[in-house]
Amino acid sequence: MTALADILRRRVAATGPITVADYMRECLLNPEHGYYTTRDPLGAAGDFTTAPEISQMFGELVGLALAQAWLDQGGPTPLVLAEPGPGRGTLIADILRATRAVPGFRDAAQVHLIEASPVLRAAQAEALAGHDVTWHARLSDLPQAPLFLIANEFFDALPIRQFIRRGGGWAERMVGLVDGALAFGLSDPAPLAALAHRLEDTTEGDMVETCPEAPPLMTEIATRIARHGGAALIIDYGDWRSRGDTLQALRGHAFDPPLAHPGAADLTAHVDFEPLAKATRAAGTAVAPLTPLGVFLERLGITPRAQALARRLTGAAHTSHIAAHRRLTHPQEMGNLFKVLAVHPPGTPPPPGIAPATGAAP
Repeated sequence: MTALADILRRRVAATGPITVADYMRECLLNPEHGYYTTRDPLGAAGDFTTAPEISQMFGELVGLALAQAWLDQGGPTPLVLAEPGPGRGTLIADILRATRAVPGFRDAAQVHLIEASPVLRAAQAEALAGHDVTWHARLSDLPQAPLFLIANEFFDALPIRQFIRRGGGWAERMVGLVDGALAFGLSDPAPLAALAHRLEDTTEGDMVETCPEAPPLMTEIATRIARHGGAALIIDYGDWRSRGDTLQALRGHAFDPPLAHPGAADLTAHVDFEPLAKATRAAGTAVAPLTPLGVFLERLGITPRAQALARRLTGAAHTSHIAAHRRLTHPQEMGNLFKVLAVHPPGTPPPPGIAPATGAAP
């Protein structure tokens, strides 16, 4: 049993069951025992690997897409180049390296990272040695200026609530105790105004997930882009409109029961892109159609780039490189599971790799 498990057991015994969102928040961000506040979770020695850690091609192409969006908007100076949840800093380092060839971009870019973990801030500082970087605890702390933002596997780690359809109402999934151990249970069903629209496309027993923190964060991003210009690329696994139980724990690169090791396993859930898109539209920005990651990267030229890099490699390095290209683009791997939501000012083209907005839902 982890130390956090014991703390949570005592809390539930004293005050009653907690929501899945409260459980996730404690597991990930508890100041003393939280997953993100106590360790570096990335890479072979961690619990999972993100796209920037798989291949440099991901960061290169994302960076060039943002730089082209900057050029398409007239190259405003200065610009805020921001990343929430930047991991080890690999993605932003690849972006800065790839955009050296874009005249004026690097000189205009002010790098801002939103990171709560002291461990990961140290790793980011090492990866970005030689660059002027400003760290923030919250997105709202970013300066008011044209914003070019990349959020890669950021929204999937935000706490979710889970609801199960019961007649015309919803029972919330809770974390309680059974025989002294943490266990899932359900609240009494009740009508829920926020999910009234989901009565049309769900049936008895269906689960719907909500992420209360996500729409306000998207509103913050989109409002800045609407006021000052810029673009945002939201890259994560998920789809348009949540359905089903997607809560998962990863520990040692393997799936783990979500309640088994609180604070010692990563907890994530699929991103519901529909409320993110609604929040951005309400803030006055354009939202391009949701795009599968593989399609996005192929439009940006990942295959020619992969072929050019492959010519310099042999043996195990060549094999690993080919596998990385497949992992990022193949529909049965990250290519279709991950999606890209692009946000940009009305009247401007979307970032490269994204089709123009059509007015259709996804």
